[in-house]
Amino acid sequence: MQRLNAEHNGALDKAIAIFQGSYARPFFHQLVSSQLDMDRLDYLNRDSFYTGVQEGRPGADRLIKMLTVVDERLALEEKAIYSVENFLVSRRLMYWQVYLHKTVTSAEQMIIRIVQRARDLVRTGHDVPASADLHFFLASAVTILDFEKDDTILQRFVQLDDHDIWGAVKMWASHPDRVLSYMSRSLLDRRLFKIILQTEPFEEEMKAGVVELIAEHFNLPPARPACSCLLAASVIMPTTPTARIRLMF
Repeated sequence: MQRLNAEHNGALDKAIAIFQGSYARPFFHQLVSSQLDMDRLDYLNRDSFYTGVQEGRPGADRLIKMLTVVDERLALEEKAIYSVENFLVSRRLMYWQVYLHKTVTSAEQMIIRIVQRARDLVRTGHDVPASADLHFFLASAVTILDFEKDDTILQRFVQLDDHDIWGAVKMWASHPDRVLSYMSRSLLDRRLFKIILQTEPFEEEMKAGVVELIAEHFNLPPARPACSCLLAASVIMPTTPTARIRLMF
């Protein structure tokens, strides 16, 4: 944002101050970044419409009408309490029914591990076809500091889009590496990994058994990093302040 602001001779100073919360009138920051900001109201309405999940509609119009400003901070009329409850329930339902749906989660984790496998192959000297910008990030261990020091890295990053990833996945589906080609072909054919959900951590013995089956199927040593690309055990989200869901696929 700062670089974009510099290119426009400081025209974004006020917008950046509002976004960072340093503007003199705090309620502007609350409108763009809070538990009840306009972005949440917008994406819940939009995602609910396009996914057909009617329970995800937060009643945004009524909430906006009930908003007011007290001492330079946002406030809601007392009768809006039910609309706020509806908003919170809608958001939770959208996470469970859409954003963290098992199919979405599986596909997301698969694409992450496909890129990770491609990265590992590139950095060990294997030939992995990709667009010039994508190949740069596969081959380079870029950090935030590198972005700050070198403007060309940011320019490369903003050139990336879905076409780079999907084009690469289509090429990787016929790659000689069995793990990379298997995951790429599975994603393209929508043969997604199955998910196991539970509230307790997975037992190490269970994970070791799955890794052994993977190694046997692909004729790989169990200790090889390739096996870890096909197995994941991680925390997804808290269901209550004390409970968490763990994922394995």
